[in-house]
Order: sequence, then structure tokens, then C-alpha cells
Amino acid sequence: MNRRTVKRAALITTAVLAVGAAAGYVYLDATADVQRTGAAACTDVIPAGAERADGEAVCATLDALTAAWGRGDADAYGRQFTEDATYTTYVGTHYEGRSDITEGHRALFEDFVKGSKLAASYLDMRFPAKDVALLTGRGDDYTGGKPSAAELSKVQTYTLVRGTDGSWRIAAFHNTRRQNAMERLSFLYSPATAPEAER
Repeated sequence: MNRRTVKRAALITTAVLAVGAAAGYVYLDATADVQRTGAAACTDVIPAGAERADGEAVCATLDALTAAWGRGDADAYGRQFTEDATYTTYVGTHYEGRSDITEGHRALFEDFVKGSKLAASYLDMRFPAKDVALLTGRGDDYTGGKPSAAELSKVQTYTLVRGTDGSWRIAAFHNTRRQNAMERLSFLYSPATAPEAER
């Protein structure tokens, strides 16, 4: 075989592999539907046995956070966090303290997420201690039509604490972007890795 034939065969092989990989990714992404999309209302996940008023107060904090985002109000957004809160975005940005969170969001509201709103569904709320709440849900920011619960691309965890004034504020927030194709591949390769709710 001459050099030209070898190059041509290598290019064709590379193209076929690339098309196959792309088709595989599209298939995995298209078949990676979430089974457990969560509850539409935060109050729907208040656990049995918990003080209803505490659960409602936690939800009110999330409602205030969502409303502040929708108005692009960084100061009101920041007030939902404790002074020493941490905030980790899905791209890995880590804010430390209310001031850092507020100023970071002031810039975001003026640029990247200007005019957007938040959509959420709620998976779980727990009270591991009297003045601590853990809330997990799915979420996204959007403009235009509100996405369905199945379309929300992030999984979010809020740790809230009750202050001495009785108000609940967010002490830590972690936002993880769902990797549809990788999750589906993992479940296909090793079905036992799928959470019970996704089987």
C-alpha cells in the first residue's frame, strides 16, 4: 500500500469513528430521561414528623431567593444567605460570604443571566438537627417559556440554618449540572449505580 492509500484509510476510519461516537452520544443523551422529577411545590416535600412551620419557613426562603433572582435584585438575593455562606456554581465557581455572593450575582444579573428567572422542582427536605435543614431539588434559570421539571438541568443542594432571630437562611449552596449522556452510560454499563428512583 502506498502512503496516500494509508492516509485515506486513516481519514475514513477516523470519520467513521467520529460519526459513530456522535451518534452514540446523541442516543445516550436522548434516552437519559429523569424518572424522579420532583415536586412542583417546596411544601410538598416537608417531611412527616417535622414542624410544618419550619418547613414552610424554609420554603419561604427559597421563594424569596427565586423572586429576587427574577427581579435581578442582588441585594435581596444575598439577604437569603448567612454572612459566612458558601455558594458553589455548576461551573465550579466558589463564593465565600454573603458579600461575595451578592456582588457576584450583581454582575451576573447585569450580564450573563440578565432578565432570566429560576425554575425548580423539589426532591427532598430533611431536618438533621433542630435548626438545620437540607433541601435538594432540580433547577435551572430560563428566559422565555418555563422548562418542565424533566428539562431542569441542574441538581441543587441547600443547607439552611435558623438564626437567633428565628429566620432561615442559606448557609451553603451547591449546584451540579446533570451530565445526561454520562449518567445514562453509567446506568447502562453498571445498572447498580442507578439510584432506586431512576431504575
